[in-house]
Amino acid sequence: MKKYKSGDIIAGCVTGIEKYGVFVSLDEYYSGLIHISEISNSYVRNIHDYVQIGESIRAEVIEEIPKEHKVKLSIKNIEYRINKKNTHKIKETKTGFSTLKVMLEVWIRDKILEIEHNNIEKVKKN
Repeated sequence: MKKYKSGDIIAGCVTGIEKYGVFVSLDEYYSGLIHISEISNSYVRNIHDYVQIGESIRAEVIEEIPKEHKVKLSIKNIEYRINKKNTHKIKETKTGFSTLKVMLEVWIRDKILEIEHNNIEKVKKN
């Protein structure tokens, strides 16, 4: 069942900015992306000129991807400013750093083996 419909205007908090767009936290389960092409009808030189991390904004839903709990968003044809900062901290996910805890030793071991293999290859060449 879809939670967001195309054309809905929803509120969220900017949680990340990349060269290609803006990440927005919508609720406990959903996050959204405003692709750089959906920020303005004009050329966007610097996304930071439009939004800042921690800022609460409004966005228009373009498409929901329910299986991934993601929403494609746009701010180019709406008044997106809310005029207040989000004072709520971002909640840590249930998994938190558990992936890092589980995989760190494996990644370290693999990297050591790779370095040792490369060193052996260098010695063979010389």
